[in-house]
Amino acid sequence: MGLRGPLVRRAALSAPPGPFRPGFWRSPLRGPWLTTAIGVVLLAGVAVVAVTGFLSHAAYEPSLPGNAIVPAARDLPLTFDWPSGPAWLYGLTQGLHTNVGLATIPLLLAKLWSVIPRLFAWPPVASAAQGIERLAIALLVGSALFEFATGVANMQNWYPFGFNFVVAHYYGAVVFVSALAIHLVVKLPLMRRAWRDRGGLAPLRQSLADTRPEPPEAGGLAPVAPAAPTITRRGVLGLAFAGSGALLLANAGQTIGGPLRSVALLAPRREDFPVNKTAGAARIDIAATRPETWRLDLGGRSLTRDELLALDLRTEALPIACVEGWTTTQTWEGVRLRDLARLAGVPGAREVTVRSLQERGVLRRSTLSRDAIEDDRSLLALRVNGADLSLDHGYPARIIVPGLPGVHNTKWVAKLEFRA
Repeated sequence: MGLRGPLVRRAALSAPPGPFRPGFWRSPLRGPWLTTAIGVVLLAGVAVVAVTGFLSHAAYEPSLPGNAIVPAARDLPLTFDWPSGPAWLYGLTQGLHTNVGLATIPLLLAKLWSVIPRLFAWPPVASAAQGIERLAIALLVGSALFEFATGVANMQNWYPFGFNFVVAHYYGAVVFVSALAIHLVVKLPLMRRAWRDRGGLAPLRQSLADTRPEPPEAGGLAPVAPAAPTITRRGVLGLAFAGSGALLLANAGQTIGGPLRSVALLAPRREDFPVNKTAGAARIDIAATRPETWRLDLGGRSLTRDELLALDLRTEALPIACVEGWTTTQTWEGVRLRDLARLAGVPGAREVTVRSLQERGVLRRSTLSRDAIEDDRSLLALRVNGADLSLDHGYPARIIVPGLPGVHNTKWVAKLEFRA
């Protein structure tokens, strides 16, 4: 038994009954090595999720008029000019964000299982330094659960909370990354020691008969009264990876497309050409979209849809990638934005604000940069796949630009304001 007997007796004298007693937690698999092994894989996953999440924030181009969701005055310096190419850029980054995020959920749960005895440590705070450490861990765990829970809800287009998802998710990510950085600084020496003392990957090669508990230490993760093992450490990691693979298979099809789209059972958008918001949901005034009433306002000049169709039309196969993680590529036909800038008398325009007939005729807006305007593939689309746009897909005209979030592919366009 070594230290185990004295440790159990000493802790049992002061701790409340139940999970606060060290002997309550008996899994022989728990210990610094298992927590380190899960943590290394989890760290790689959350690093991808964090980086792509902040890239998504930058892709919204919040520095341009009308684009900022997080108030600009309180924004962190995490923005830059987002390129319009390659066309699949946002689909790649947001696809990684959502799919890797889902795949890390089983790893996060496994990590929390491995450290759950620490939640019931007694006394809860033995010193000021330990109090600061536990506060940082509370922020880390709380922000992680908040980010994953709200992220999954957003992927399902379910908003049971009464706050703005994007703003809350953004600031939650800031708290999570900050707490994670502090946690790594504190725990990295312990992780290196656990990896070295246990021989690196050696515990993964152990059979069930060879599986032994790690040496216990006061307030540590290893059990002081271990039970007999019923699964190997390799098996625990295998179960977590199997869960990750199942979640990935059940969602990745909405990003990758093809045959996998039909088996993306967790994805709310499994059709080949999804619609996030219908004309009805956007409260579009149908009368304002009819050919006899609709005009494209270019600021001092207006064009009917027939006049637009008589211009030099271009055809481009371009994807739409949505923040929820789905991507679809369709063939669009329309007028290049750079040509419309010239018609508006603003050749080489620095930016364009796109206004849409939405919410009972109130014009909503987003702004595109010069890079997007000058890209030959950026269109005011009038047709898709050889037919006129449907009302739900933005009839009579919509924006389609490469490389940007789907929210910037504005539907039901009413006005383009080019600025030099």
